[in-house]
Amino acid sequence: MLDDQLKTPVVYLKGVGPQRAKLLEEEVGIKTYADLINYFPFRYVDRTQFYKIKALQNSTAEVQIVGVITEVRMLAQKRGKRLVASFEDKTGQMELVWFKRYKWIRDNLKINVPYVIYGKVKYFNGQYSMVHPEMEFLEDFKKDFSVKLQPVYSSTEKLNKSNLGSRFFNRILKQLFAELKSPFEETLPQNIIQELKLTSPSKAYFNIHFPQSNAHLAKAQFRLKWEEFFFIQLQLVRKNLFHKHKIKSYKFEQIGNFFNKFYNEILPFKLTNAQKKVLKQIRSDLGRTAHMNRLLQGDVGSGKTIVGFMSMLIAIDNGYQTCMMAPTEILAQQHYQTIAEYCEQLGVTISLLTGSSTTKQRRDIHQNLKNGSLHILVGTHALIEDKVKFHNLGFAIIDEQHRFGVAQRAKLWKKNDLPPNVLVMTATPIPRTLAMSLYGDLDISVIDELPPGRKSVKTVHRYDANRLKVFQFIKQQIAKGRQVYVVYPLIEESANFDYKDLMDGYESISREFPKPQYQISIVYGKMKPEDKAAEMQRFVNGETQIMVATTVIEVGVNIPNASVMVIESAERFGLSQLHQLRGRVGRGAEQSYCILMTSHKLSEDAKTRLQTMTQTNDGFQIAEVDLKLRGPGDLMGTQQSGLLNLKIADVVKDKSILESARHYAIRILKKDPNLENAEHQTLKEKFIRLTQHKFKWNYIS
Repeated sequence: MLDDQLKTPVVYLKGVGPQRAKLLEEEVGIKTYADLINYFPFRYVDRTQFYKIKALQNSTAEVQIVGVITEVRMLAQKRGKRLVASFEDKTGQMELVWFKRYKWIRDNLKINVPYVIYGKVKYFNGQYSMVHPEMEFLEDFKKDFSVKLQPVYSSTEKLNKSNLGSRFFNRILKQLFAELKSPFEETLPQNIIQELKLTSPSKAYFNIHFPQSNAHLAKAQFRLKWEEFFFIQLQLVRKNLFHKHKIKSYKFEQIGNFFNKFYNEILPFKLTNAQKKVLKQIRSDLGRTAHMNRLLQGDVGSGKTIVGFMSMLIAIDNGYQTCMMAPTEILAQQHYQTIAEYCEQLGVTISLLTGSSTTKQRRDIHQNLKNGSLHILVGTHALIEDKVKFHNLGFAIIDEQHRFGVAQRAKLWKKNDLPPNVLVMTATPIPRTLAMSLYGDLDISVIDELPPGRKSVKTVHRYDANRLKVFQFIKQQIAKGRQVYVVYPLIEESANFDYKDLMDGYESISREFPKPQYQISIVYGKMKPEDKAAEMQRFVNGETQIMVATTVIEVGVNIPNASVMVIESAERFGLSQLHQLRGRVGRGAEQSYCILMTSHKLSEDAKTRLQTMTQTNDGFQIAEVDLKLRGPGDLMGTQQSGLLNLKIADVVKDKSILESARHYAIRILKKDPNLENAEHQTLKEKFIRLTQHKFKWNYIS
């Protein structure tokens, strides 16, 4: 069986051996034949075109020439020596130059034997030269079955030093294909192969490494990308269906007094159509015994918290307790303050549990939770401590869930006999392709409109040279009774970055805005929690007009009177972070402003980020640009990028392939959820192989 052969350690492949096998595993994770065959080229060089020496131009392009070496000489230079060979074709002459390994190269060069050389040419002192060219005898080149498009494999500095670069991979992959006798087994159903006109796996793997033409390469890439996406989607969609059909939770059959009273008598504004649509989706989920596992996406200020609170009221109307878990104390306090006022009007009991809660507060909370008199518990990861025991937790909201580990979320499941229904909320807009890949196992709801009357934040980019004008504008805003944030990327001066830092900024702002006319708060990550809370509270109370801070205020501060956000060294921040910071203003009825301050030295990516911020307030549009700039792994961070360790597919460039793969995964699993039909047996076997090493936490959102 080929599958068994692919499990063979790469050390046994001719041309590898123990030392090289160790390096391959350490540097690029290649342990077996399967790892090697799935180590795909990152680009291809067209080796069908040949240049004449007379037609060469001074450019950075790589060229390929056929000719002969007529002379070889060793020349001394300031440091060491260099090897120079005269290379000719019928149209002219050029030089080949080597600075390393020149003794071995000199001993192996053949005079007047046709070579194919490949590399970048340089023009110096009236002559073309090529440094360290790739070389092959013309006779060998013609025999080679990869003559059309030359694959280029990524390598590392350590591998290159040991001569294990792209040519080495090319050579051992030829050896591997020579050893693999039987064809690759087809795992996809015949109807999909026919509908999508997919090439066979054997042809796909061969042509991805040794493409016979551009057309063969395109077919191979499509097949392997589609299949990679398909098995990820099969796993995610199956998890979703498993949730709906196998995992049971609490069914909330009635919409009762708490919900109706809040909606009809207390809610201080009209819900947007997007909020109503999402509430309808949640109500539908909660009316079934199937476990709810829903992701609620909504831009900053779109009204996710109120939707979450109304969902909690449905649970309370049905006699169940609820909780809301946030990643930071600031955010937990913010949520608590937002809904505590409504709870008081409704007669709903609510408590806050964080690391700062006193022993007495904790004791009261534990007691009220156990006897069922506490309806809502808001808090940080303190909620999942073993001491925290609910009477009947039926509904849980997890805010910004990517900041919690799976093991932490799993603890919530163990609070009851049945897992609580779960609503995951995020203010980080996630592009659709990324959501399909990362959260494809969750049902997704989106609040894609802001409340009526909310004005878009005006965003401008200003250089450091305009600082005095910016200060003047801040003074005008303060004179109108507004408050201002000034955010810095660093706390202390760094040798690595020539950026304004927080302390230096605080001093310059203090000089420009002197006491007693102006009062300034300062907040940063290393402050004691009680000092941070006190400074925050002064700003909340309006006792200070300016808040100088690091990104600790990125999430969870709601001050409607703050109308200006100044972001210093804005080029240092990612798009998502800039958008989150901007979301701290624009929460009141007045026009708000975001000022992005930078130096004149800006990279192309930084220019794109700043331009995007000044052109749009749409978080989803910003997230799409961010995804293109940073890639999925960087965008989601290490905790969330596990699913996206893609070998060949790309969620940005291959969006249509991803959508197709998800469509077919849904179609198959709806008809045959356990893959029991005869035509799905090979598919099932591969699916089991791919998923057998997953943790038991696999089904926790």
